[in-house]
Amino acid sequence: MKNTSIQNTLLAGLMTVLACASVQAQEVGRVISSTPIIQQVAVPRQVCNNQQVVTEGQKSGAGAAMGAIAGGAIGNQIGNGSGRALATMAGLFGGAIMGDKIEGGGAPEVRNVQSCSQQMFYENRTMAYNVVYEFAGKQYTVQMPQDPGPTVRLQITPMAPMGGNTGYGVPPAGSAPRY
Repeated sequence: MKNTSIQNTLLAGLMTVLACASVQAQEVGRVISSTPIIQQVAVPRQVCNNQQVVTEGQKSGAGAAMGAIAGGAIGNQIGNGSGRALATMAGLFGGAIMGDKIEGGGAPEVRNVQSCSQQMFYENRTMAYNVVYEFAGKQYTVQMPQDPGPTVRLQITPMAPMGGNTGYGVPPAGSAPRY
């Protein structure tokens, strides 16, 4: 007895599925035109450039040291007592400055320096397609995410007659089939 009940339930379910499948039909519409919808999109990119920069070379410090020694020795020869100490100090500083200038800059160095920045580039991208197709002697327009090619698949669902009140919402007359 249980087997018969289960079989009847399965049979009823199968008939319902088959009835629903037969209500909707797959049809094909002929594509008349497919026009891409193109939008300009800003895309940030990092752009880097290499530049050669010439810098003054490093000084060894030997010129300043030798100038300080020579200036200190010369300053020490001048004066007596506290005047001699003052002359020695002035000789040290003056000699260091003169020696540094005489040594000059080291050999110039050439370095590659990379500088990067964010720049905006604009690209044209296809966002969707406006498709005009023909089905059953009428033309319809729809927007699709991809180009459908020469045909578009349609899913046709029958509607209740206009005069009868079935209690279901009836789409307006002339509605386009769904793709």
